[in-house]
Amino acid sequence: MTARKPVRYNPSRPSPDDALIGPPRTPNTVGPTITDVAREAGVSAATVSRILNGRHHGDPAIRDRVQATALALGYVPHGGARSLVTRRNGALGVLLPNLFGEFWVEFLRGIDDTSRERGIHLLATSSHADPVQLRNAAAAMRGRVDGYLIVAPGNRADDVITMLAQTAPVVVVGIDARASGAPSLMIDNAAGARAVAEHAMSRGFRHLAMITGPETNGDAIARRDAFRAAIACAGDDVTLTEFVGDFSQDSGWSAAHTMLAHPRRFEFCFACNDSMAIGAMSAFRDAGIRVPESLAIAGFDDVPMARYLTPALTTVHVPIEELGRRAMSMLISSVVKGAPAKPTVQLITTTLIVRGSTVMESKGPS
Repeated sequence: MTARKPVRYNPSRPSPDDALIGPPRTPNTVGPTITDVAREAGVSAATVSRILNGRHHGDPAIRDRVQATALALGYVPHGGARSLVTRRNGALGVLLPNLFGEFWVEFLRGIDDTSRERGIHLLATSSHADPVQLRNAAAAMRGRVDGYLIVAPGNRADDVITMLAQTAPVVVVGIDARASGAPSLMIDNAAGARAVAEHAMSRGFRHLAMITGPETNGDAIARRDAFRAAIACAGDDVTLTEFVGDFSQDSGWSAAHTMLAHPRRFEFCFACNDSMAIGAMSAFRDAGIRVPESLAIAGFDDVPMARYLTPALTTVHVPIEELGRRAMSMLISSVVKGAPAKPTVQLITTTLIVRGSTVMESKGPS
């Protein structure tokens, strides 16, 4: 009989990077049994066995519940090569570019709700999309977590992701990590930015401005490039001027002041995320510029605050909380199965939400 080829990652094997070397976690000789898992999950021991051996073809919700229960209890099936084995921490690492802003609050809500529902703890930190900080943060988590959720790691993190994917389950949000061997979830930024451009054209705007995001952020680059391309196809009478931002409200505020000092009179502004749009709207208000009468503005993300601004912000809706849930569910599934997920890309659909910041609201008959 041909020996089964070992899975690609193996926490008991030293990491190829010295910074990540740490003693492997020793499996407990006495631990929870299949009966314990069955009791906690509310199913039979036979059902648990079928699910953990990949032979269950019934309700996916039951499968997910049993897998999560096994992970939370640290259950090790007999013969363990296809199971959790050394993944006995019951915790997952979350590496974010930062921890501030409504987008990250909503995203964290999604991953936290999903992990708590399944009895799993989270260790979260901010790497500011810097490969060195990302590497150091992962090193600090080694031996304490069973897998990594890496979010918007920037365009220089391929080596770090490749290294981590060789030692533990990894799921990446924000960039295509297939070349690094990790599955990815990506927002359909191009479709969203094109929708904003088409909306501006349909409203008759011809002199447009765009506040771009950080050069290292994949979402920002995709939104910028798609908006540029759409405007380039609109005709010679349409102009686009770009102003630099970094996804923060302060950068939106500064870019808006620079925009107002420009000799061209702009009619429409696309900010590549809602935080910058909110900062820009504040600057316009301070300068006495009425939105949308004098200058229309749109954002991207549809953070909760967007609908409560005056006027409410036209923006591209991203299902932020659901994105967090899907990413965390994918990671938990990979850890429980004891095998890496296929390096595929799931594209998250976006939708343009038109509100009062780009369209004059009708006041109805007097």
